[in-house]
Amino acid sequence: MASAFDYVEPKVGDLIEIFRLGYQHWALYVGNGYVIHLAPPSEVCDAGASSIMSVFAEKAYVKKESLHRVAGANRYQVNNKLDRKYRPRPAHIIVKEAEGQLGQEMDYSLFSANCEHFVTDLRYGVSKSCQVDDVVTGVGVGIGVSVLGLTAMLCYQLMKPQQRHKK
Repeated sequence: MASAFDYVEPKVGDLIEIFRLGYQHWALYVGNGYVIHLAPPSEVCDAGASSIMSVFAEKAYVKKESLHRVAGANRYQVNNKLDRKYRPRPAHIIVKEAEGQLGQEMDYSLFSANCEHFVTDLRYGVSKSCQVDDVVTGVGVGIGVSVLGLTAMLCYQLMKPQQRHKK
């Protein structure tokens, strides 16, 4: 069985997930070795800390660059994981719309308008970031577990004196 990280030759319209330190950058494959992606000014290939600084950016630019330049030394893969949930738009429409946005400055938000939102909107017509959803769900679960734990501890503390009085 093939692993999730086996190399698959990208096809026009595919989403490319690039594994950076602490997060994934996303791009759209448009053919001939090129991708279109949304990148804040601080998003630099192999830049480490300066790429991580993109979380503070409020603006980003639509760029067309070679996949190898965007990925740098980072591992990448084709990842159309939302194909099971949403129908991909025709590749020629995806590329035409992406190329029509080249050079544009766009609002950028880590939680609502990041590079993954940008490419999923192009491919599916739905702006979605599973990366953000996973973080929000994880935080929600963490908060829920913490609240549940605190509630249980409070109940235990409140019931403890009553149990002593029963003896």
